[in-house]
Amino acid sequence: MSGQPALLALGSNLGDRAATLAAAVNELAGIHGLELTAVSPVYESVAVKPHGVDENAPRYLNLVVGIRYDGDPHTLLDAVNAIENDHGRVRAEWWGDRTLDIDIIAFDDLEIDDARLTLPHPRAWERDFVLAPWLDLDPEAVLPGHGTVRALLAAVGSTVRPYRLPHDIGGAR
Repeated sequence: MSGQPALLALGSNLGDRAATLAAAVNELAGIHGLELTAVSPVYESVAVKPHGVDENAPRYLNLVVGIRYDGDPHTLLDAVNAIENDHGRVRAEWWGDRTLDIDIIAFDDLEIDDARLTLPHPRAWERDFVLAPWLDLDPEAVLPGHGTVRALLAAVGSTVRPYRLPHDIGGAR
C-alpha cells in the first residue's frame, strides 16, 4: 500500500480498557485505505485534566499505532471519531474521562490548523503517554516542528509505566 505515514495515539480510562484498545486497533485496520504498520507496547498513565493531573480519576491505558493512509487527514479524523463513538465516547467534559480517545498526532509532515484539526497534534510534544510508546516504535522519530521524540521525552520526563497485557494488541511488540 502507498499512502501517507501517520501516527495515531489511543487511550482509554473507562470500562475494560485493554479490550477497548484491542478492538479499536482491529477496527482501525479495517478502515478503507489504511494500513496498520506498527503497534506500540501499552503504557499506563495518570489522567490529565485542564487543571493538571487528577489522581482520583481512573488511570489510562495508552498506545500508539503507525499507519499509512491513502485519504486525507479530515477523512481519517471522521473515521477515528466514528470508532470512538462506536465505543461510547462522550464529549461532555473537556479532557474528561473516556472509553476511547484516538488522536491523530502526525500525518506525514503536514501542518494544519483549522476548526476541526490541528497537525501536528498541539500537545503531543509534552505528553509522555504519547512520546514513550512512539519512541518504542521508532527511536529516530521526529515530531514535525518540535524535534526528536527522544529529546522531547527527555525534556518532559516520563511518568508512564509499561502495562503488561495477557496478549498482544494488533501484533504489538
